[in-house]
Amino acid sequence: MKKLICIFFTAALFVSAGCKKSFFDINQNQNSPIDESITPKAILPSVLHRAASKMATSYGNYGGWMGYWARSGTYGPNTEEESYNITTGFEADEWTWYDILFDANVMEKKAAAANQPIYQGIAKLIKAVGYMYLVDQYNNVPYSAAFDIKNLTPAYDKGSDIYKALLADLEVAAKLVADGQSDAALQAADIVFHGDKVKWQQLINTQRLKLLIHQSEVISPADVNSVVASITANGKGFLSGVGEYNTSADGSALVNPPYAQDKDKQNPFWDTYSQLYTGDVANQFWRASNFILNKYADHDDERYASFFAEAQTPLQGQVYYGFNYGEIIPNSDPFKAANSSDVSGPGITKSASQPQWFFTVTESLFLQAEATQRGWLPGSAQAVYEDAVRSSFTWLGADPANATLILDAGGYANFAAAPNKIKLIAEQKYLALTGVNNFEAYVDYRRLDGAQAILTDMPLSLSPSRGGNQVPLRILYPQTEYNYNAANVGKEGTINAQSSRIFWDKGPR
Repeated sequence: MKKLICIFFTAALFVSAGCKKSFFDINQNQNSPIDESITPKAILPSVLHRAASKMATSYGNYGGWMGYWARSGTYGPNTEEESYNITTGFEADEWTWYDILFDANVMEKKAAAANQPIYQGIAKLIKAVGYMYLVDQYNNVPYSAAFDIKNLTPAYDKGSDIYKALLADLEVAAKLVADGQSDAALQAADIVFHGDKVKWQQLINTQRLKLLIHQSEVISPADVNSVVASITANGKGFLSGVGEYNTSADGSALVNPPYAQDKDKQNPFWDTYSQLYTGDVANQFWRASNFILNKYADHDDERYASFFAEAQTPLQGQVYYGFNYGEIIPNSDPFKAANSSDVSGPGITKSASQPQWFFTVTESLFLQAEATQRGWLPGSAQAVYEDAVRSSFTWLGADPANATLILDAGGYANFAAAPNKIKLIAEQKYLALTGVNNFEAYVDYRRLDGAQAILTDMPLSLSPSRGGNQVPLRILYPQTEYNYNAANVGKEGTINAQSSRIFWDKGPR
């Protein structure tokens, strides 16, 4: 909790700065923050940008594990990641979700004190998203005592209890947003929906549905019915639409401060995987995986040209070229980063100033399709599913005729012919979220088993260090927790990334 402790002390200093003004304080530094200046309006844009940035750029490792991405020929092996033999240092920066959550918690409390319910509701949503990521990677984490300044070594809460609390908070969040008043200040600070209450309620509802779907193997019908009834009661529905990314027709939740081609101001995905503000190439490491390229090609699915870029310098006529995850590539191999397909394809990287996706309509529709197929939502699962597939093509700017081709009788996305509808929905969701949401693919890979299991044909890493290791079912707590919160993390017992599971992962392995 070292990072979190630092935040607590910083917050304490902010508070103390506003408590007493010395007789000798004749000057006031306008650049030095005091408690009164930390308003919900001031916090909101930063929290939204930081959350979207983390979701878009922090999960390359899962892109590798899930067959989306692979290391380019310019780099040597990443042994820890590719062997699946991870340690307490692996992805330790995931604990920095607490930085974002702390700010959201401050915003929530200040909004409550100032009677600003919409800010409260948005803060609860951000906390639900951040805690979902933490639970889905670590299972039990600090929650109920996480932001108690008097307790710098918080206890761990059960992941299942946290999920229940998040669903309850999101129900409250929807009501807070509905009851609040959108004004000019909120419209300026809200860099997602610009104060549109209906869209915020739709996003909250969609996040509630996502939490239900993640628990599909363990949640009771009564709990599902209770949440769905609450969603239905507010009458706002979910994120919907089929607009193209980065256009006025896109119904997705998109963050835009606005971004610009300048230092520290670019769209996060663009800045990480496409180009730096100087125009230099940002990413030479991640390239297309042969697994996903072949999967698209085998079914005449043209979306590979949207998710991946053509090689800057093609060799041997290979305009689209990928690598095998974990493979040791000899120095004599002529294919390097410049000769292969990078992960910033034209469908998802359009400019340095593009908005950053936070929650896409495509993902929302796939969640609705699965929920409908499970009987949780009314209507035709096939209709919603086909809308989801078509939405993927539209959002990417891909040829809609290709969507019709793969959906029609004989196409590999045809709903009627699928022996297991949940598996089909999840597999097509996987193909629609390449690079856009690597993390959700990792969740689905773990939660769905048996006849519903996806990626059963995905090869494991080719790393010679892998041995008998399989794709990890979770990651390990960061070493800082063992250094600074040893007693509480020790109560979690011995964690094995290969066999210890998230609470919602109950099926056979």
